[in-house]
Amino acid sequence: MRPISTRARALTAAAAVSVVAGAGAVAVATDASAAAGCKVDYSVNQWSTGFTGNVTVTNLGDPISGGWNVTWAFPGNQTITQGWSATITQSGANVTATNPSWSTSIGTNGTANFGFNANYSGTNTAPATFKLNGVACTGSVPASPSASTSPSASTSPSTSTSPSTPTNPGTKVDNPYAGVKGYVNPEWKAKADAEPGGSRVSNNPTAVWLDRIAAIEGTSDSSSNGSMGLRDHLDAALAQGAGYIQLVIYNLPGRDCAALASNGELGPDDLPRYKSEYIDPIAAIEGDAKYKNLRIINIVEIDSLPNLVTNTSGQAGGTAMCDTMKANGGYVQGIGYALNKLGAIGNVYNYVDAAHHGWIGWDSNFGPVADIMLTAAKASGNVNNVTGFITNTANYSALQEPYIQPTVTVGGQTIRQSKWIDWNQYTDELTFAQAFRTKLVSIGFNSNIGMLIDTSRNGWGGSARPTKASTSTDINTYVNESRIDRRIHAGNWCNQAGAGLGERPKAAPASGIDAYVWVKPPGESDGSSSLIPNDEGKGFDRMCDPTYTGNARNGNSMSGALPNAPISGAWFSAQFQQLMANAYPAL
Repeated sequence: MRPISTRARALTAAAAVSVVAGAGAVAVATDASAAAGCKVDYSVNQWSTGFTGNVTVTNLGDPISGGWNVTWAFPGNQTITQGWSATITQSGANVTATNPSWSTSIGTNGTANFGFNANYSGTNTAPATFKLNGVACTGSVPASPSASTSPSASTSPSTSTSPSTPTNPGTKVDNPYAGVKGYVNPEWKAKADAEPGGSRVSNNPTAVWLDRIAAIEGTSDSSSNGSMGLRDHLDAALAQGAGYIQLVIYNLPGRDCAALASNGELGPDDLPRYKSEYIDPIAAIEGDAKYKNLRIINIVEIDSLPNLVTNTSGQAGGTAMCDTMKANGGYVQGIGYALNKLGAIGNVYNYVDAAHHGWIGWDSNFGPVADIMLTAAKASGNVNNVTGFITNTANYSALQEPYIQPTVTVGGQTIRQSKWIDWNQYTDELTFAQAFRTKLVSIGFNSNIGMLIDTSRNGWGGSARPTKASTSTDINTYVNESRIDRRIHAGNWCNQAGAGLGERPKAAPASGIDAYVWVKPPGESDGSSSLIPNDEGKGFDRMCDPTYTGNARNGNSMSGALPNAPISGAWFSAQFQQLMANAYPAL
C-alpha cells in the first residue's frame, strides 16, 4: 500500500545555502494602487559544477490575480537547464519565471514556489534583487494609505484565493499526544474485535485514512473505507472523550508515483481538484469551532516527497510518473497548499511523511530529502505549519536493532558492507528518526519539531526473533543471524510474511520523539496479491505478489509478501492474525 524504495545509486555531494532576498521583504502587486509588499526566499543545493535552486515568493500586499512572474539577474555565469512549477526562460544573465496554468493567483500572504536545475563555474553567488510583476524587491513596504494595514512578513499565510478556512480559538501544544487519550476508530475496532483474540489490541488508537474525495463524506460501497465520514469520526472522538484524533491526508495528484498498489483517483494534472475538492472541504470541517478542544493530527501525504529524490530518471527504478510529478510541482505545491490550509487552524497539527531508514538512510538521499521537505514547508508560506515528521508509516523497519548498529565490526570489517545494510548509515527507525530530526532543524525547521514512528507492524516477535548477537565472523552471516527485522530485503514493503505488532501507541517515548503511533491500522492490506478490479483507482503492484522475484529496488529478491491479499486498505484477516501472533512486546 505504501511503496518503498531502496537507495538511489547516483551520488550527489550537495551543500545547502539559503538567502532571503531584500532582507525578507519585497514589494509587488499587479494593481499599481494596491499596497505593495512581499518576501522572496531563495535557496540552493549546490555541487562543484551545478545546483538546484528553489524560490518561494510570499505576497504581503493585495491579492494578485490573472498571472504573475518573478525576474532576476544572475551575478555570474549561472545557466538554468530545467525548471518546474513555473515556465522559466533565460536571456544572458536575466531570468523570468512565469506562473504555470494551474497557479495564476497569489492571495494576500499566499505563496508561489518553483525550482530549477542550473550549471555554473567559479562562484555561485545569489541574485541581489528579485522583481515580482516588475516591482523591485526593495526590502521595505512603500508608504501608502493602505500600507499601514498590510500584513507583516511574519503574518501567517491567509487563504484569500480559495474558500476560507473557519478559525477557532483552539491553541497548539508542543506535543499533541502528551497527556490525553487517542481516538479509537470504531470501524477498525469492529473488524479487530471480530477476529479471535482481536480484543487484546482493538482499543488502541489508529489513524483514519482519507484516501479519496469520497472518504470525506463516507462511503457505503468501498472495501477500504467505511461508511463514516470525517465529521462522523470527529463527532465520535468527542463522544469518546478523546484528546486527539489521527487523520491521514492521502490523495495527491499522481499519487505514489513509484508504485501501483496505492495509486489514487487524481491524475498528475489534477492539482486544482486536489485543492478545491479535497483539501478545502477537509479544512472546512477540521476548522469547525465545535472541535476546537480536540487535537486534530494530520499525517500528510505518505511516500510522496522522497520519491522526487530517489525515484526519478537516473535513479534505480526511476519512473516516468515521478519525473512528471517533479517537473509539474504537483507534490510540492499540493503539500504546501495542504500545510497552509490545515496549519492555519489553531488545534491542528501537521506531520509530514519522511519515509524510513531503509529508503533514505544513505548519504545520497538523507540531505536531499530533508531539503525537499523544507521546500514544501516554505511553499506553505511558513515552516510553522509543520509540527513534525513521521517515519516508517505503514512499513516494517525495526524500531531498534541492538546487535547490528553500523559501527559494529566483524572479522575486521564494518558490517555496513553487508548485503543487508548495503552501506546505509542506519539500521533501525529510532536512530534514524532522531538523526533526521537533527538534520531538519539544522536546515531551517523549528527546534521544537517532533518525530513520530509507526510501530504498528515492526515488532518482529515470535520464535524467529534473535535474542543475542551471532558468533559468526562472516559479516553477511553475522547480520542475517543478528537482525531483528526478518524481511528478505529492506526494500520489501507489501504485506510482509513474519511481521508482528510493535510497540503500542505511546507519547514521548524517547528524545525527540513525540509518539509511537499506529497510523497504519493493523489488518489493512498494503495491496492485492493479484489484479483485483475496483473503483478506487488502486492498481496491482508485483511487490505484493508472493511469487515475484524482485527488481532493482529490492535487490532482485523475492517480495516476501503474504498470499491472497485484498486491495490496499481492505481488511486482511490472515495478516492481522500473523501480526498478533508475532507481536513484540508479546500480547
